[in-house]
Amino acid sequence: MTVGDILDLLSVCDRDTPVRLAVNPFFPMAHRLGGVEKAVDEHGRPMVYIAESLEAEQFGPLPPAVAVALTWQPPAEGPSRRRRGATGPNTSQ
Repeated sequence: MTVGDILDLLSVCDRDTPVRLAVNPFFPMAHRLGGVEKAVDEHGRPMVYIAESLEAEQFGPLPPAVAVALTWQPPAEGPSRRRRGATGPNTSQ
């Protein structure tokens, strides 16, 4: 993914919307972003790193819909519920 890809994806979002970093697909959590750092990799290519905040603030689990959209979890449906019969006293004799 490139900076241009990120800008394209973010261009449809409201500029005042908070941004969270989704981490760890096996235990998906949301974290606060701390900054962006430009650097050069070991081959001399420019890179951009997005960092977690210094406070390492974790906001809790990702909403299930986000984990599904990232393909970190399969879509899940609640268990089907069968209709139960009446629970009053048995009056048929």
